[in-house]
Amino acid sequence: MNPRSPTLAELQQAVRLSLLGVADDAAAWIAPDGLSPHARLAIYRNTATSVLVNALRLAFPALERLVGAECFEGAARRFIEASLPQSAWLDEYGAAFPAFLAQLPDIASIPYLIDVARLEWQVNAVLHAPDAPVRDVASLASLDDRTLGTLRLLPHPAVRLVHSDFPVDKIWRAVLEQDTLAMPAIRLDDEPVHLLVQRVTEGVDVIRLGRGEYRIATALFAGEPMRDALSHAAHADGYALVAMLLARGWCVEAVPASDNWPYHGGSSSCVI
Repeated sequence: MNPRSPTLAELQQAVRLSLLGVADDAAAWIAPDGLSPHARLAIYRNTATSVLVNALRLAFPALERLVGAECFEGAARRFIEASLPQSAWLDEYGAAFPAFLAQLPDIASIPYLIDVARLEWQVNAVLHAPDAPVRDVASLASLDDRTLGTLRLLPHPAVRLVHSDFPVDKIWRAVLEQDTLAMPAIRLDDEPVHLLVQRVTEGVDVIRLGRGEYRIATALFAGEPMRDALSHAAHADGYALVAMLLARGWCVEAVPASDNWPYHGGSSSCVI
């Protein structure tokens, strides 16, 4: 036994490093009551890994079905070894998983798998995003076109944009719904998809946008004034898109272009 009793912080850090396989200092402070200290730590280590694997399963259910449980668990365990949680909130764990999968030859050889994983992470993100009151659309109705054009629309935390070269929305739905008729009908060489992912009362909506609409929405997410955002796709009905987004509760605030832009996330490109 270690002659000096550790502080709580020291013990917690030692156990953490032991569970991660970085060091085994914690063993010196564990009484060998029936099981050796290393055997006791191994139990906790296996439990911790299992918890993280399960967290990834919950975040990427369609991906697990596509690659199979054994393949998914193997990839998850390798990811856990390479990318440790940075937060105690497990809903945040897995953001780097799609990029990690792209480094695994067996999975990367089927490129739509990576994009399905990226879509699933955005679905997971909007499910667990904080709530916020939406902008009252009626309050904008009295503004003239010039004033409207100078406004920047602050997106709701539970909205994301996703682009993929593959019909990942169809794949994702068919897999989760176990639709054996829909899967064979999906053409991987269809045109790229531009998706709006949003949490709604019933769960999560994943809807397709046109290419021009996606450019406008991406510009709005980036904080460009409405007038500048609409110029990114002159042939798209930008005002109809903005009206649709506002009606869906996409915007939490409209701020003048002169104000600091408080938003730093929300869009995700699935282009590798």
